[in-house]
Amino acid sequence: MHWTEEALQELARVPRFVRDMAKKAVEHEVNSNGRTKIEAADVQHSRDKYLGIIGEKSDKSGSRIAVVRCETVSEVCPGVACFKAFNRRKIHFKDYGPDAEIVGFFTCGGYPGRRISRLVDNLKKYGLDVVHLSSCMLLEGTYPACPHVEEIKKNLESKGVKVVEGTHH
Repeated sequence: MHWTEEALQELARVPRFVRDMAKKAVEHEVNSNGRTKIEAADVQHSRDKYLGIIGEKSDKSGSRIAVVRCETVSEVCPGVACFKAFNRRKIHFKDYGPDAEIVGFFTCGGYPGRRISRLVDNLKKYGLDVVHLSSCMLLEGTYPACPHVEEIKKNLESKGVKVVEGTHH
């Protein structure tokens, strides 16, 4: 594959941690079209194809919700109960209408919730207004209690989002 200088400049705008993956996606796309020369438009096309959905405005008017869960518990829990509770509007999701959407589902990043602030800042661009602290962060006995839950809660509230304690318990 031959990359034009403009295409390389466009690729350089991709965050470093996903640049190799983006490069492979562009090369695959160009190759599948029977071409060997990659131009800036090819990089832009791939970006729009793979990331375009992120920028789409929702036609729904309900709450935009994120769920923060425990990093440790995430090693054994895929989050099925959190999603079932949301989809069925049960337990801590019972007050949401049909237009509510989950726009984020992520772990705290380990102690003391090191990645939450950046992710919430990013999700606010997409209308985030509520963050649920997953039930696993709040349980005592079954899982180790999160020693930073109050700090995490204050951090979230300082970002201007509503915090709800719990998902499915």
